Amino acid sequence: MEKERKQNQFFTRKALIYLIIPLIIEQFLAVAVGMADTIMVASVGESAVSAVSLVDSINILLINVFGALATGGAVVAGQFIGKNKHKKASEAGEQLIIFVTLFSVILMFLLYLARNFILNVVFGSIEPIVEEYAHRYMTIVFASIPFIALYNSGAALFRAMGNSNITMKTSLIMNTINVVGNATLIYGFGMGVEGAAIPTLVSRIVAAIIIILLLRDQELIIHIGRPFKFKLNWDMVKDILYVGIPNGIENSLFQLGKIMLLSVVSTFGTSAITANAVANNITAFQFLPGVAIGLAMVTVVSQCAGAGDYEQARFYTRKLLKYCYISIMAINLVIFLILPIALKAYNLSVETAELARKIIIFHGINVCISWPLGFALPNTLRAAKDVKYAMIVSISSMWIVRIGLGIFFAKYLAFGVFGVWIGMICDWYVRALFFTRRYRGEKWELVRV
Repeated sequence: MEKERKQNQFFTRKALIYLIIPLIIEQFLAVAVGMADTIMVASVGESAVSAVSLVDSINILLINVFGALATGGAVVAGQFIGKNKHKKASEAGEQLIIFVTLFSVILMFLLYLARNFILNVVFGSIEPIVEEYAHRYMTIVFASIPFIALYNSGAALFRAMGNSNITMKTSLIMNTINVVGNATLIYGFGMGVEGAAIPTLVSRIVAAIIIILLLRDQELIIHIGRPFKFKLNWDMVKDILYVGIPNGIENSLFQLGKIMLLSVVSTFGTSAITANAVANNITAFQFLPGVAIGLAMVTVVSQCAGAGDYEQARFYTRKLLKYCYISIMAINLVIFLILPIALKAYNLSVETAELARKIIIFHGINVCISWPLGFALPNTLRAAKDVKYAMIVSISSMWIVRIGLGIFFAKYLAFGVFGVWIGMICDWYVRALFFTRRYRGEKWELVRV
């Protein structure tokens, strides 16, 4: 039986490694550039760091929404690949591109109209200088919304084909433009927050153009047809949205909850906001390999589910979770060793640096215990289209546990910004419990569109 399964495997160990390694590099580049942005903006002052971190919380919300839609397209296309219906897989890819283009342009205009609401209501009580920097930064960065949506969608389609090497190379180009542009404009021309915003816009435009041009290769399993017809097929779009909407609601409400907690953090002063921003930068590395492996899980399990082979879906889930735990433990060991050096790069006050260090160590220990089960494992459910369960668990845990306990620890027990992080970790353990129970059952294998 074991020998027969190995002969019929969708992905060999070598294929998995070729899929995962570029994804890890791609995630590393994205997080490293975010850290470099913060370090460079830190030369302008802590107020600029606070402003950029607040606006970036909106950007992350948008990226999560587009990532969710892209996941919907990737799952549908991946399942068609598993069924050997390559023409349908290409059609799913085209419909994803068309839909996200329309959606992202509309969303961009709405956000420009809502700028004052975001600054004065969503961000809560912030200092005037922080508000001014945030306004200037978002005015430029919001123009990049359609381009990051297109890039995310194109990258998801390449991953659905098992070709993460393309997305890694495109990400390398995008992030190189971003870092070099930041260094030139901030240090060379003294442009402040605008110096961080303009390269972000340019790099996303370039990445979107590259990924769309590459998808026009007619030899690819998923490709954009020639001539390209900009026409929605609502049946296919509904299939994509069946996965994308619950995932999008989950991701957007998840990030919205984080933004709400930022308004709580902002009441503790600029030092707390800055420590929170720096901790967010560094802690993103602590689960970075897990994010990459979670993306690989969508690719692998969607093809297994498309073929109706749930035995292999479980086999690959266990294997990828093992990779996830090993890689996360390894990277956290490295981060703990270099943490004193990393914090010095931010030019923080002693009080801010100590608070950031405390958060990072606490976060890293718990990442190694609960993060893979709370965040990588549910990608197996999503790839099998069991998206409603994942959405209900994630949203419920986010709003009841993370926000409820976060506010309780931060304000009522007077833990300050550290209390917000305690609430977040409690949320992880609740998610891990529910997703593990679901995976061990069989209901997720019975979901059909």
